[in-house]
Amino acid sequence: MALALFNRVRRRWGPPVLHLGESGNPELDCPYIEQNGVLAETGNEAELTVRCLREVASRFELVLSGISPTVFEATLHAASLVLNGRSQASPTVDLAALRASGTDYLSRRSANTRQQIRRSDRFYLQAGPIKLQRAGSVAEAHSMLDQMAILHQATWTARGRPGSFARPFFKRFHQALIESALPRGEADLMQISSGDTIIGILYNFVHAGRSLAYQSGFAYQPGASAAKPGLTCHARAIQDALDAGLDVYDFLAGEDRYKRSLAALSHQQIWTRAGPLCSPSLLIRRTVEALRQGVPG
Repeated sequence: MALALFNRVRRRWGPPVLHLGESGNPELDCPYIEQNGVLAETGNEAELTVRCLREVASRFELVLSGISPTVFEATLHAASLVLNGRSQASPTVDLAALRASGTDYLSRRSANTRQQIRRSDRFYLQAGPIKLQRAGSVAEAHSMLDQMAILHQATWTARGRPGSFARPFFKRFHQALIESALPRGEADLMQISSGDTIIGILYNFVHAGRSLAYQSGFAYQPGASAAKPGLTCHARAIQDALDAGLDVYDFLAGEDRYKRSLAALSHQQIWTRAGPLCSPSLLIRRTVEALRQGVPG
């Protein structure tokens, strides 16, 4: 009726730590879990999630990453001590509502967003028609993943950040995932280009009528202010998802400007810890939280 998969990590002192859907090793958790939770019988999710978490929260410290507000609420009922944690918005586009209204996607965006997308598209059209090419085989998907990694790393290292592909496990994980998920239609890699020029590559997941924009690599052009590869690529992918009959385009967690421009709605995801009152590390973390909240901003 309910299933929660935890990995137990022992410590020198205090109760062991259970990581929901994660290993507890940063090198292996670099794929960054989101929309995490307890698998429960439809219609009884809230009650079963509380009961499932209660079984372990009295004995172990729990690390709950990327959970919904509903799962967080269940955690408050299940555990004696729950940290406030941090919350991130996940912008979304309601494709089903768009389809029902009979309007096109761009007409629902702000005048400024429409102008930026059209200006960006005109820039790329100089090199040829803008086209979306989807990986049709595992080999093609692996090739797109390799190219996306190059684009992604170039962008983030230029900003002084390591980038998602800095840890070798990240790429190995997704190569293996693509091998099983692509044939099932659950992994979707798309290359958006104009002529022979790559604008960007998107790596999405598809599940239960949702397209989830997991990772990307864009070919930024310094000095070309009109070029907005994130806007151009995702606008094409959103229209493609709309045409394919999907219900939601989910940008996942992140406050990137292009996400806020392209999506009108959002849902929250929370990263927190919970457990028994006898957990020293939780008590220390809660004290630190209280001190930070008490400091004038």
